[in-house]
Amino acid sequence: MTDASLLELAFGLAARAGQRIMEIRARGFDTTFKADASPVTIADQQAEHIITEALRAATPGIPVVAEEAVAAGAAPAAGAAFWCVDPLDGTREFTAGRDDFAVCIGLVRQGRPVLGVVAAPARNVFWGGIVGEGACRRHGADASVPISARRPPPEGLTVVASRHHGKDPRMEPFLASRHVAEMRNIGSALKFCLLAEGEADLYPRFGPTMEWDTCAAQAVLEAAGGGVRSIEGDAPLAYGKPGWLNPFFYATGRR
Repeated sequence: MTDASLLELAFGLAARAGQRIMEIRARGFDTTFKADASPVTIADQQAEHIITEALRAATPGIPVVAEEAVAAGAAPAAGAAFWCVDPLDGTREFTAGRDDFAVCIGLVRQGRPVLGVVAAPARNVFWGGIVGEGACRRHGADASVPISARRPPPEGLTVVASRHHGKDPRMEPFLASRHVAEMRNIGSALKFCLLAEGEADLYPRFGPTMEWDTCAAQAVLEAAGGGVRSIEGDAPLAYGKPGWLNPFFYATGRR
């Protein structure tokens, strides 16, 4: 399959998973907690099943690394290429009744994200991109609209941060030398999408994240002209690491 075909596959699966998530939201659900104390619901589990079964059927040669399977001890060997899936990124936002949650499907080759789709089911909005070929946004079944990250405007940076980790004490010194015009708090991978479509400029992250939290969204942002680097060492984020844990990082629009 071509990368364009793989991207369309990811768009379709994100839509199917998002529809299931919204159906579960409408009828109600229980929340339980994993060993790391993070919440999980039947929406996470069923969305992951939809995505992973279809990816394995369509691309049998590409392993699928997905959050809930890893939590259950079922992580495959990553290999030179693998899908990296977060079926419901922002479960805390979902359980709190907010709309800042996402479905994330990314593809990694040689340790780098190469394409990805991020869906916001509660808003019926999708972002997708292929690194080196461009990024787009879709609203429902509407046609794709190209998007591009922006360079920081003269009036200063719009900085986005997590609701749960945005007040980290390391944030203030990191931003001290930068001209910040506005701070916005939003959950899940949607922060990357704001950078990708030119609505924000900087996303520093000091809280813990896993590879499936960032892979798809990083691909969208890099396809739109932005970037993601580690805070310590200023290196690109690597994927397929033992344990799947990311270093602290910052995401930017165009420089």
